[in-house]
Amino acid sequence: MGWRALARQVEDLGYSTLTVADHFDDGLAPIPALMAAADATTSLRVGTMVLANDYRHPVVLAKEAATLDVLSGGRFELGLGAGWMATDYAAAGIELEPPGRRVDRLEESLRVIRSIFGSEPVHHDGRHYRVTDLVGYPPPVTPGGPKIVIGGGGKRVLCLAARHADVVALNVNLGAGVMDARAFPDGTPEATDRKVRWVREAAGDRGEDIELQVRVHLAMITDDRTGVIEELAPAFHLTPAEAAATPHAMVGTVTQIAEQLLAQRERWGISYLGVSGEQLHALAPLVAQLAGT
Repeated sequence: MGWRALARQVEDLGYSTLTVADHFDDGLAPIPALMAAADATTSLRVGTMVLANDYRHPVVLAKEAATLDVLSGGRFELGLGAGWMATDYAAAGIELEPPGRRVDRLEESLRVIRSIFGSEPVHHDGRHYRVTDLVGYPPPVTPGGPKIVIGGGGKRVLCLAARHADVVALNVNLGAGVMDARAFPDGTPEATDRKVRWVREAAGDRGEDIELQVRVHLAMITDDRTGVIEELAPAFHLTPAEAAATPHAMVGTVTQIAEQLLAQRERWGISYLGVSGEQLHALAPLVAQLAGT
């Protein structure tokens, strides 16, 4: 199936947003792919999940984001992260600096981008970026610029997200630079409690305006929820109880998963889920059941 046809199918099945990752692999480049998807659909939102800040200067990214916002009719979501995948950095010859430095650079980049989305000339003389007398063009059609999504699993990036983002995307901590089973103990309910507390404390008065999102790494429709969880939990270094309750996995019948998601919304306020395209059709009944809830 072609990319444009896939976008139309995502829309027809009732999903709200189609996102593209940002890696130097065999996937499409995010910005042009999302423009094609927006052009092929009418109401589907499109977004990056998430762009690595180190790969783009904020002036360039702000112009691309505003352009996509205009051409999509305000359907673009700008997802940003500090960068994490070691193999991408190595392949591109980009230095993978310590996490704290990457997070500092991301925060400065966000300030520049937000300023460029405004109507006044931008002057910025920071540690990582310098901008002089720049007027952003085109002006975004979304007031204040596209919705900003910031994802991560560590305290510093989640607190940064709480201060700047419209959507905070909770993930397991990927500070090791790889995605493997070692990351998933950071996705337990207790770890999620801690992350949500960090976000709420850092957000202060803007807490009610933030939407919480979670990346689901395992989704499976099955009549044998207990058996599947007991079989898979050890591979993720989780107990069956932890695997059953983590917000990063959905296993069971459509009804069981719907009940799990509603309970997670009650506990943590999570209302935005990111799932793999491989589960597009399998999860469509779940999307239909939860629509409007």
